[in-house]
Amino acid sequence: MTTIGFIGLGAMGAPLAGRLLDGNRVYGTNRTQAKATALIEQGLIWRNTPREVAAASDVVFSMVTDDTALAAITGGDDGILAGLRSGAVYVEMSTVSPRASRELAARVRAAGATMIDAPVSGSVPAAESGTLTIMVGGPESTFHTVEPMLSTLGSAITHVGGNGKGLLLKLAINISLAAQMLAFSEGLLLAKHGGIDPELASRAMTASAIGSPMLKVRAPLALDLPEHAWFDMRLMHKDIRLALTAARASNVPLPTATTADAMLSRAEKLGYAHRDIAGLFQVLDRLADAEPKAA
Repeated sequence: MTTIGFIGLGAMGAPLAGRLLDGNRVYGTNRTQAKATALIEQGLIWRNTPREVAAASDVVFSMVTDDTALAAITGGDDGILAGLRSGAVYVEMSTVSPRASRELAARVRAAGATMIDAPVSGSVPAAESGTLTIMVGGPESTFHTVEPMLSTLGSAITHVGGNGKGLLLKLAINISLAAQMLAFSEGLLLAKHGGIDPELASRAMTASAIGSPMLKVRAPLALDLPEHAWFDMRLMHKDIRLALTAARASNVPLPTATTADAMLSRAEKLGYAHRDIAGLFQVLDRLADAEPKAA
């Protein structure tokens, strides 16, 4: 039995912590304890602060929303760094900036522990089923130490290089995710406004050469947008902006990411910040209705 800590028990963190409960002692905390009720009933041991979780654990996991949230759980008297054991492993799974992750890894090393960044690709259903794709940056020896745990969470785990490299690859993947969803939504809208039944068009499009695994599972959501997002617009927008920042540092042009950035900004202004990215179809449809019709 390994003693594990998990900080950040939100939509993605909760199912991951739940999978780690099998055969391990798991300590956890979250900004809102109510979100951990089901996990506590399954055996998770609640602690009030990230520091207490880290102090009780050999391997510490975290998954939060952004750089600001990561700084909040790692720094200060109650943060992870204050409680991290010498020789412990810290698996940081949030999608944050590679720069922030590298800086945190250096602070973890100074505390006598080691850190890997292990962001995931996949949404809530994949987290629940343990079929996420996980990209890992950090020391290879540390990666091998926790690889069995990561295999509980994902079906495709790749060590891609030093600290921050896992995050850079995650951002690269999310450029395509946003671009695919936007392009599919544009095509579906063109078909609909040309008099083609959108459900028929969606089935034909996803059965064609463009039918990626992501589009096949999200196409139905575009036509019947769920209230609870698998991956919301606000988080996708954050990732696209992180990608653009990384690209500027390397003088890399990202034209589709730039377009996605603009469209996600419009989506948020229309009230879609917390709706799934499949809602891009609805956003475009609303914009089309607002445009004056050609004579």
